[in-house]
Amino acid sequence: MKLFSGNSNRSLAEEIAQHLNVGLASADVSRFKDGEISVQINESVRGTDVFIVQSTHAPADNLLELLLMIDAARRASARRITAVIPYFGYARQDRKDQPRVPISAKLVANLITAAGADRVLTMDLHAAQIQGFFDLPVDHLYSSPLFVDFFKGLNLSNLVIVSPDVGSIKMARAFAKSMGAGLALVDKRRPKPDAVAVETIIGEVEQKNVLLRDDMITTGGTLIEAAAALKRNGAKQIYVACTHPVLASGAVEQLNRSPVTKIAVLNTIPVQKTDDDKLTVISAAPLFAEAIRRIHLGKSVSFLFS
Repeated sequence: MKLFSGNSNRSLAEEIAQHLNVGLASADVSRFKDGEISVQINESVRGTDVFIVQSTHAPADNLLELLLMIDAARRASARRITAVIPYFGYARQDRKDQPRVPISAKLVANLITAAGADRVLTMDLHAAQIQGFFDLPVDHLYSSPLFVDFFKGLNLSNLVIVSPDVGSIKMARAFAKSMGAGLALVDKRRPKPDAVAVETIIGEVEQKNVLLRDDMITTGGTLIEAAAALKRNGAKQIYVACTHPVLASGAVEQLNRSPVTKIAVLNTIPVQKTDDDKLTVISAAPLFAEAIRRIHLGKSVSFLFS
């Protein structure tokens, strides 16, 4: 087995390598003077099982690095190439909801397939049906076990899991079942892009500790408005469990000023945190390492989906 990493999330790749008790294989992923991406694999991969760890968040160079590394491994006669994508970018553009727009998630899936990947390993896709965009096997990991372990350690009483919108209700329901907690829903609407208005809270949150569960934080607008509405409805402490910390410019500052007590995220995307902010970063490396080990040994991965 050979484990490679691009530049998008090398720290996570190094953690995964430590859990697998292997070293990261040598590859140079750099830039030519004109800005084009240069990829060179520095050791033989002929007949080997290759895993390439690379999240595809902005900038688009991260996606292009992944495609070029897959192509380099394929042309070097790797036996099998698995694209390990902790955060699958462009996943929100998974349907044609307006005239004359692309289905970007499908295009990215086509590019990864065309580059020569044999398999994809990812976590908490924005829409689970994106797995069907690939014409190759996809192992879709869920982050909930990592968050369950973390929040059970906080010993929160009278806990209610809250979905910040209808799209996240399935994830929140499964999480509530794992935590042995109640369930509530924030009914929101978007009067304009990047603006959120909360209509009502469906469920009982008065005098409860609440935990908002979502798959990503970008601007933080949805979570901030939801937290404010929950406070107005009598919630006590408000916590957030969110898989992918996309965190657009200014999002952390706004979240720090919000009523939220603690925000737990995974390191599927590198995040810079300080002692003053409310972020707690949980490592996804153990889950990815176990999935990679099982794929390499030909064992079942379904055990990790629960």
